[in-house]
Amino acid sequence: MARSIWKGLTVSTTMLTDLDRSMRGTVLQPGDVDYDQARAVWNGMIDRRPAAIARCTSVADVVAAVQVARDHGLLLAVRGGGHNAAGNAMCDDGLVIDLSAMRSVTVDPNMRTARVQGGATWADFDRATAEHGLATTGGAISTTGVAGLTLGGGLGWLMRSYGMACDNLRSVEIVTADGAVRRASQTEQPDLFWAVRGGGGNFGVVTEFEFQLHPVETVLGGMLVHPAERATEALRFLRTFNETAPDELTIFTGLMTSPDGMPIVAFIVCYNGTVEEGERVLAPLRAFGPPLADLIQPMPYVALQSMLDAGFPHGQQVYWRSDFVTQLTDEVIDTLVEQHRSITSPQSALLLEQLGGAVRRVGPEETAFVHRQADFNLAIIGVWTDPSENDRHIAWARGVHAAVTPFVHGTYVNYLGEEGQDRVRAAYGDAVYDRLVAVKNRYDPTNLFRMNQNIRPTG
Repeated sequence: MARSIWKGLTVSTTMLTDLDRSMRGTVLQPGDVDYDQARAVWNGMIDRRPAAIARCTSVADVVAAVQVARDHGLLLAVRGGGHNAAGNAMCDDGLVIDLSAMRSVTVDPNMRTARVQGGATWADFDRATAEHGLATTGGAISTTGVAGLTLGGGLGWLMRSYGMACDNLRSVEIVTADGAVRRASQTEQPDLFWAVRGGGGNFGVVTEFEFQLHPVETVLGGMLVHPAERATEALRFLRTFNETAPDELTIFTGLMTSPDGMPIVAFIVCYNGTVEEGERVLAPLRAFGPPLADLIQPMPYVALQSMLDAGFPHGQQVYWRSDFVTQLTDEVIDTLVEQHRSITSPQSALLLEQLGGAVRRVGPEETAFVHRQADFNLAIIGVWTDPSENDRHIAWARGVHAAVTPFVHGTYVNYLGEEGQDRVRAAYGDAVYDRLVAVKNRYDPTNLFRMNQNIRPTG
């Protein structure tokens, strides 16, 4: 009996039963008890109904699911952490490879490395590495998946100290479209290794990541809060302060709304060094204003990693836009301050993520992430709870993006929504995009892995 149709192709009960029998994990279908929970992702705006969800527990399960999707021409999506704003972890009427049961993290404290499965979150990763006083760059929200963040580049609190998440990759284990299990590193299939460091999920299902770790335990972190009336002055101060900021310091700056409804500008900081030196470095930033609140204090790195989690809970309506800011000019500052005044949701924000430091010292051809000379990544974050208000809040985010477009360039692939192929190309530039196409032609010539910010093969 047919269970679902995708572009004229029948996903039959027999096909799914055969897949279920070939897996140690389970295959969920519409009507099953856990189906609705399994198809829910972080962005509550995404409401897709796959024909089946293959909840994999091993690499062999992933291989079986890839082979079924390939052999039967099924639309295929891959779920790691399910945190992507575009919702590409789910598809309608096709097959989802769900890695959420594959979350183990194995740490080698002597080699300072960690091997982590493709369904792990950064909370899973940080808990395991913190036991040994180690960490690597891993986003700013602990519920984010390791896989999605790393494959798209991986901005995070430690990036100015140690580079982005993708810069700390030593190798990956990946199941490609032919069903082969490959190891990619600097010495094994280096073209594939280059591509997965910024090229997203275009080249296969990464079932294991191997990361380089660094000694990190206590950081000086937290938030400085200023009234929005001081936003222009604060951003200009940030511009000057940033010119001499050491690599140990990363600052994310948000134009947002406080929990009590007050428009604010906040400096959210992480100083990855001794507390004493951090106090000296941060003294001018803490003296500016003065702030309404100074919440900076020594804290475990894992506490900083989860500090913003409450502001980005599972299930809200989410719409993001993103671009890179080469210089924080007066025109950019004035535009951001003006757009913040028209914000339509108290949960929405404009976030400047500071780059530079070790991010900039990686060569432009070493990875597929190319926007290393920018001073900031600008994230236009639309968040709200009522789906009936979608049009209003999406219009605000799009309006902000249109206003800043003359002053920005490129885009961060991890923050892209459904914005068209030109925007995907803008995430890489023509030369890198064409190089990614060559890798795609080799490992996925039929574009099996296309539920992503897609690198289209020439075939």
